[in-house]
Amino acid sequence: MPKAFPIEFRRDVVAVARKGQAPLSQIAKTSGSPSRVCTAG
Repeated sequence: MPKAFPIEFRRDVVAVARKGQAPLSQIAKTSGSPSRVCTAG
């Protein structure tokens, strides 16, 4: 199982996604998260 990202990092990524500052695919790529993680939920 992959190691979880720190909560502060996750908060920052979610904030960027909610503001629509970048497409989810770009956020996933630059944050090192698989794109399916950014769209889950």
